[in-house]
Amino acid sequence: MQFQKSKMRKRSFGRKKVCRFCADKDFNLDYKNPKLLGLFVTERGKIIPRRITGNCALHQRVLTTAVKRARILALIPFTATHA
Repeated sequence: MQFQKSKMRKRSFGRKKVCRFCADKDFNLDYKNPKLLGLFVTERGKIIPRRITGNCALHQRVLTTAVKRARILALIPFTATHA
């Protein structure tokens, strides 16, 4: 049996993800705002990658340093449970 390449092609999403920090200039990305940082951290405590959140590379780097600073100051936890 021969497979046709057109049938094996994966479908892509129709809409491109947009960085919410570039789109809205009023969004202030700061380590002192744990509610905003909580949107970019999973329940296990991992930082969500930019291919999922849609952030640009610049704002993803700023977000990563903000999350790490907030963890050190105990504003957000390193992990969900310490078991």
